[in-house]
Amino acid sequence: MFSLQKALAQDDRFFDLLEASAEQARASAQALIRFFKSPDQAKSLDEFSESRRRVKVINAQIVESLATQVITMFEPEDVEALSKSLYKIPKTIEKIGERILLAPQFLQGVDLSAQITMLGKATDTLLLMVRELRRGAAVEEIKSHNAELQHIEGEVDKMLVELLRDVYSMQTGAGKAVFLRDLYELLERATDRCRDAGNVIAVIVLKGT
Repeated sequence: MFSLQKALAQDDRFFDLLEASAEQARASAQALIRFFKSPDQAKSLDEFSESRRRVKVINAQIVESLATQVITMFEPEDVEALSKSLYKIPKTIEKIGERILLAPQFLQGVDLSAQITMLGKATDTLLLMVRELRRGAAVEEIKSHNAELQHIEGEVDKMLVELLRDVYSMQTGAGKAVFLRDLYELLERATDRCRDAGNVIAVIVLKGT
């Protein structure tokens, strides 16, 4: 026999898992901000790896739950798409840390604070959007947040073009040029991942209207 109370409890579990995943995406962005604020300290990938591992476990739990439980508020494929989108954020940010540790000397004199701040704002907005799913956020509210993510992604794209222009005009070695190009593109990709997750949330909310 169908139990509404049980079904709603199962929905709550999905909300909990999605929020936990968005929190790990934000945690990875905050770890990157700290990473750049202390350039003289010894660095490791521990914080990035931990966020990526946690969100991977959460993603697996969501996939398993979708196969064994009933969700009443959203379509299972939308929940899975959001979970996968959220997982890609810490995974991409960890790659940024990996690149930096390969050749930190190439970062001397390079200012990435604007791009990293924008990424932090993107994950803040994304976490807010995921939390609002639980309380049935209004379409216009989600559209507003999603527009903010689109704006952030667009600004980071513009920054990428300017940074690449600087790289191509540098009188520098090929190694540093390739390093900076890869780093800039990974930062832009991480912001793209946030935008993609925001788009999924917008679709979920629109379907619920």
